[in-house]
Amino acid sequence: MASEINVSAAKREADGTSAARRLRRDGVLPAVLCDQKGQSTPIQLDVHDFEQMLGKHSGESLLINLSVDGQEPRKVLLREVQHHPVRGTVQHVDFVEVSLTSKLHITVPIELTGEPVGVSRQGGILEQLLREVTIECLPSDIIEDLTVDVSALALGDSLHISDLKIADTLKILDEGDIAVATVAATRAEEEVEEEAAEADTEEPEVISGRKEREDSEDEEEARKG
Repeated sequence: MASEINVSAAKREADGTSAARRLRRDGVLPAVLCDQKGQSTPIQLDVHDFEQMLGKHSGESLLINLSVDGQEPRKVLLREVQHHPVRGTVQHVDFVEVSLTSKLHITVPIELTGEPVGVSRQGGILEQLLREVTIECLPSDIIEDLTVDVSALALGDSLHISDLKIADTLKILDEGDIAVATVAATRAEEEVEEEAAEADTEEPEVISGRKEREDSEDEEEARKG
């Protein structure tokens, strides 16, 4: 597991959309903490510090030591991060307290590594078809991303979830037949193949029986003449 992440927060008195908008204008990030009993507590964080922390990690499913108003830190999962649709800034976050002995489900981004032989030697292009997977694991086994080596893929090959190699402590919950990545032909190559296929299927010109008879009659008249 990655190094521990420590975050400080304070209880938030004002609630609602208007109050949250005012907080964001003041550089404060509204958030919610849900404990193991399902009770929610409005809290607030320093938005700059939180974005700095988030920028150091490849994924957003993070296990965090969260201290509220200086109290003993609690193990929480960063469950959801809401971003501004245009600026991309963080608008709101949800934390959920976790038990270190209970498995949880997290969404993990897929990072492709390596250059496929189908690209370097055969002129194809690598297409990533799946960007994330859902994983079941204990909080202590959380990973930030799933790195997948695609260097062995040849032109026309595909890599599926069932092909992925992961630690025994992790379980992918998505269906195994879902394609993760493929090496496809370029558009120019596809057009050449299509033209070749069309040429192979073209029928030879057929001379009608009438035309054959007319030619035969012309030859007969020429001999008589």
